[in-house]
Amino acid sequence: MPGDRKLFLGGRLRRLRRELGLNQSAMAAEIGVSPSYLNHLERNQRPMTAQVLLRLAEAYDVDLKSFAAEGAEGTGPDQLAEIFADPMFADIGVPRYELIEVADNAPAVADAVSRLYAAVSEMRRRPPADSGRDESGTPARSPLTPESWVRDFIQAQRNHFPYLEEAAETLAGALGDPLTIAEPLRRRLREGFGVEARIVPPELLDGSSQHYDLHRKRLMLSALLRPESRTFAIAYQLALMEFRPLLLRMIESAAPPDPPTRHLLHMSLANYAAGAILMPYAAFLAAAERHRYEIDRLCAEFGASVEQVAHRLTTLGRTGARGIPFFMLRVDAAGNISKRFAGESFPFSRFGGTCPRWNLHAAFQTPGRIVTQIVETPDGARFFTIGRTVERSVRLDPREDSALAIGLGCDVRHAGRIAYADGLDLADPLVTPIGPACAICPRIRCPQRAAAPAGRTLTVNESRKTISPYPFLGG
Repeated sequence: MPGDRKLFLGGRLRRLRRELGLNQSAMAAEIGVSPSYLNHLERNQRPMTAQVLLRLAEAYDVDLKSFAAEGAEGTGPDQLAEIFADPMFADIGVPRYELIEVADNAPAVADAVSRLYAAVSEMRRRPPADSGRDESGTPARSPLTPESWVRDFIQAQRNHFPYLEEAAETLAGALGDPLTIAEPLRRRLREGFGVEARIVPPELLDGSSQHYDLHRKRLMLSALLRPESRTFAIAYQLALMEFRPLLLRMIESAAPPDPPTRHLLHMSLANYAAGAILMPYAAFLAAAERHRYEIDRLCAEFGASVEQVAHRLTTLGRTGARGIPFFMLRVDAAGNISKRFAGESFPFSRFGGTCPRWNLHAAFQTPGRIVTQIVETPDGARFFTIGRTVERSVRLDPREDSALAIGLGCDVRHAGRIAYADGLDLADPLVTPIGPACAICPRIRCPQRAAAPAGRTLTVNESRKTISPYPFLGG
């Protein structure tokens, strides 16, 4: 980091301390500073020093770049800018320096604003009847949709759940070789829980890919499922049963706001556990490093699909044994995002889509092949990205296009560890500039801008046409 730049990271320091469950005296003792000095740091009355940052990294396994990056955790200035770009705030014109002050000095307030706006956005999507109350007079539903709540919860844990990892690794060790794990999984279901797994015609499942019949203790799997998806389905059902007490404790601790959110969180955690069973942490990390994160090699070694491997790569956050901190997106051909996990401070647009200059969609033009790109965000951060198409686990209508695109990426400093970066000039200044959603993107001369930037003064002149359809003043 530049030597003449003062870092005021009080909000993030306070957030970290609270996540660790420490008071100021305890944290001060652990990093070797006085409680009063720590108090000054948290109140941004003193800048963060390199020495304190190093002590935080040593004591709590903090990623220094992510910790010091703008908007690294919680709701940052870019996320706030996206919120205040909404037309309901058009007459306010909140300047960016105020957004930075809120994000840095009052992170809880920034998170609250984000949560309120997410609630408003979700309420806009619902029919009016949904806003009613139940018979007891309490709100009928949480203001956040279940998928939004669960996504935020998983992201708050950095998509890593240590207790599930440990339990899954122990179980996987008892089951044996990942390549032949399907039969041991079926046997454990049968012998441990009396459940038979059977492949059945899809017509019997009425559009489902799998169904557990509680009364007959039968797990029915659609004949349309691919082999690796069948294995995952069995692992998912076993995780629900084998880890039931652990899953219920985790759900109670998370305190989801309503039954639909609770059920979705239960399913999401069981999915996580299934992936951890099929790709046990230590073995998977070792293979990833050995094969330099080559996805096809990992698929072959663990009998998993491309999407399963890509998702697993975003979970390698074990203290003392971290993998590359990947982020991941899954999109369809229309640009709809159905999965989103961030391993680092990548500027995802929470309420919008992806930048059109990111070549993730180019993967649809070369099915099954890897496309790579080095992109640069408006703050100057560079990321190495990988795109590839995958097929849906079940294709009910053969006339439908079942292709999806998976995007993986990481800070460019990690790219040398990845096979797909071989031969690329990682220091090449000619990288692709991208941004967040067009409505908040600060790039002035973008030829692919699809929306006018909120809060900026347009400089349209009928006597002069610009490359961008919405030229605006900088600053």
